[in-house]
Amino acid sequence: MQKIKVEDKEFEIFLENDTLNKRIRLLGIQINLDYEGKCPLFIGVLNGCFLFLADLIKEINVPCEVAFMRVASYEGILSTGKVKELIGLPDNIEGRDIIIIEDIVDTGLTLTHILKTIKDKNPASVKVSSLLLKPAALKYEIEELEYIGFEIPNEFVVGYGLDYNGLGRNLKDIYRATES
Repeated sequence: MQKIKVEDKEFEIFLENDTLNKRIRLLGIQINLDYEGKCPLFIGVLNGCFLFLADLIKEINVPCEVAFMRVASYEGILSTGKVKELIGLPDNIEGRDIIIIEDIVDTGLTLTHILKTIKDKNPASVKVSSLLLKPAALKYEIEELEYIGFEIPNEFVVGYGLDYNGLGRNLKDIYRATES
């Protein structure tokens, strides 16, 4: 079992890049079918989504656009319970089909905040694609979660865009913490 160290924590391999790519390919196929004849706007939630969104968008065959927003609710490995919007949404999303791209949904606090903000701008539709979902950690019901890569246990993960104190985003695989 391959182990790595990021800052003061040890991690072991959890999801290999090949597994991630196969699942992302399937998500792309599903999105292409669902948005045939439409031009969805993918809104990536930075910073964690950038690798997932880059790989997913390569699988999309329908006309589409990409934008980004950034919110923060984490410090270290724990959610602060507060959402701070740092970089806002594109100006005009009224009447657009929106697909929010998340790296991970755990409590759902950040995503609930994002969904409310987007819905206030009257889009035609809003769906969410998240590479990872922690069902055991969810505190909010999120009906818009349509395209989920993997459901994972409530463990801390790093790599493939996910970080620990800003580090580890560049790892091509996803690792889980071996200690708390």
